Amino acid sequence: MENNITLAFDTCLDKMYVVLKKDDSILTSKVIENTQTHYHSAYLISTIADILNENNIKPEDITLIGINIGPGSFTGIRACTTVARVFAQASGCKAVGVSSLEILSKITDCKNPMVALDARKNKAYLYIDNEIKGAVELEEVQKLAESGNYTVITDDRLQPLLGGISYQQKDYPLGEILISLAEEKIKTTDGDWHKLLPLYIQPPPMG
Repeated sequence: MENNITLAFDTCLDKMYVVLKKDDSILTSKVIENTQTHYHSAYLISTIADILNENNIKPEDITLIGINIGPGSFTGIRACTTVARVFAQASGCKAVGVSSLEILSKITDCKNPMVALDARKNKAYLYIDNEIKGAVELEEVQKLAESGNYTVITDDRLQPLLGGISYQQKDYPLGEILISLAEEKIKTTDGDWHKLLPLYIQPPPMG
């Protein structure tokens, strides 16, 4: 019986994580933080290579790649998507993308999660009722947070305004969550790497 080997990685949020899973077992899970001289995505390819070597797994052994497609750092989104597309094309594996908003909605077992991440320009990337609502004015997001209908999941920048949980204040298993969501998504999609595109809710900065 062929093994299912999933590689998941994310460079869209404030830390990079890379996770390797074989069937039902997590083989390796690594988290890389930014340094003073390098943004964490600079280590993505070398970290993937190290993890595969440590587990004696070749690129062609991978059956599925799951990545965070955004929103988040524009540099991180580009790096993550480009590496995944090149890897999937070269190895022949399937590839799927999951939104950072959906990933963060799973860090707690609440019934009605509301994820709001800083989108600058007095807006927040909003995810409620299992849907991405786009970049929404902070005043509207604050009203939703204060309604008491949702468990608020946000970042350090918006937590003073919205309350709730900041994902940046605890080491949540984001890589494992991403892998789980990717494995669910591949059941309903074809995993064609051509369809793996960045999720830019707002246009990237010029230049």
